[in-house]
Amino acid sequence: MCFGIFLAPFHRVGENPTLALERDLELLEWLDALGYDEAWIGEHHSGGWETIASPELFIATAAGRTNRLRLGTGVVSLPYHNPYMVANRMVLLDHLTRGRVMLGVGPGSLASDAYMFCIDPERQREMMDESLGVIMQLFKGEEPVTCETDWFKLREASLQLRPFQKPCLPVAVASVQSPAGVFVAGKHGAGVLSLSVPRSMIRQTTLQDQWDIAEESAREHGKEVHRDEWRLSVPVHLAETREEAFEQVRVGAGRVVTEYTGGTNGHPIPDVPQNEIVDHMVDAGQWIVGTPDDAIAAIERFQESSGGFGTLLVRAEDWTTRENLFHSYELFARYVMPRFQGSLNGITESNSRFSAMRDSLQGNRRAGLQRATDTYLARAQ
Repeated sequence: MCFGIFLAPFHRVGENPTLALERDLELLEWLDALGYDEAWIGEHHSGGWETIASPELFIATAAGRTNRLRLGTGVVSLPYHNPYMVANRMVLLDHLTRGRVMLGVGPGSLASDAYMFCIDPERQREMMDESLGVIMQLFKGEEPVTCETDWFKLREASLQLRPFQKPCLPVAVASVQSPAGVFVAGKHGAGVLSLSVPRSMIRQTTLQDQWDIAEESAREHGKEVHRDEWRLSVPVHLAETREEAFEQVRVGAGRVVTEYTGGTNGHPIPDVPQNEIVDHMVDAGQWIVGTPDDAIAAIERFQESSGGFGTLLVRAEDWTTRENLFHSYELFARYVMPRFQGSLNGITESNSRFSAMRDSLQGNRRAGLQRATDTYLARAQ
């Protein structure tokens, strides 16, 4: 399994936005040092909390401050852009980063963005599908693309630069509540970014339901989808004890949900007191808050309920102090990631094997010491 973060980001209204963006960049540097695999950067234009307008610009800056961390757009809202320009910018980044970028796409998550851009919300998912189809053709570069829709036109379009990564840079489609994301991912043979544990507006769905839709769509369109290209994003906060972890985010988590999720975006929020929101979300299986052992158990549950996925993304939340946040990511890297990466197999096997032999090994050690002592005494006589 791989590990990374999904950085929307979420910064409470009222704090210095420049410092918040700098802290986001510092976080990516820290993740790079800790050995995380990837980071996905969001695109938003309104609401006051999610303040990165161009994930491509942010990625270009972050690439110069990191060494191995792969960087993805999480996500480019395709209805906001001409698909040719999206493809062109991503291929340029692919070359500038020597193949460290990934393209994540979606229809646009904020109703306020669509309102400003005069985009019909009912058309956004169809527009995403239309755009992604063109982008995939441009990446392949097999022949010039001519296309006409009610919102963009292309005439014999082709990219001057072709992707640095071969055969193509990774592409993933965001999936939140509706089945549109996983369906489009399957249609185009792309990866899936599940941005929450699913909770459909239409019916209760499971992680396995999501993947079934992707596979069915892929078969229908003659494509393939792969579980190792399926990423699940979940808010995570860890500390040495469960009590510490909950108390560190109790106030901040309540603010995020009541002030942004409900107060700004108008989404339904849990019918519990603000200071109990973190308890409710953990009990509902939507968040992971506690110790590294709690995180390991939760990830194992997600693996079982999904049938298996490739990457766990920590959804970056700015809900406690910088020190607490950075320590949480360190605990995750030290104690959680190794359990799913196989890096502890030899260590635990060696420890178990030789612990079981400790009595006989100590006998050998004592015999060696005794012989050395006897030899010395004999020589001294």
